[in-house]
Amino acid sequence: MSLSAVMGISLSGMQAQTTRATATANNIANAMTPRYDRLETDFSSGDAGGVRASVSPSGAATFDEGSNVDLAREVVSLIESEIGFKANASAFETGADMWDVLISIKRD
Repeated sequence: MSLSAVMGISLSGMQAQTTRATATANNIANAMTPRYDRLETDFSSGDAGGVRASVSPSGAATFDEGSNVDLAREVVSLIESEIGFKANASAFETGADMWDVLISIKRD
């Protein structure tokens, strides 16, 4: 696997976690909205490696007086998104550092 492929996989992971965090933020913002159906993020393998995130309503029962959003669950989702994003960002930065080393070797 090439270095650019590894960096691309890391980038797709960061994008997927951003999608998840956006859906979670939307859920938190609409927690008190009557009949709001929380959004769920599903991850799947990308065509060339990596990951894709898709967002869809949960389909769970909603309520006339509020939503089906559990704020504790949403906070945990945000924490997981942050950890996943940081892990992918670290892998991407390592790849960028390796590119810098390869370029400096090529110049010498």
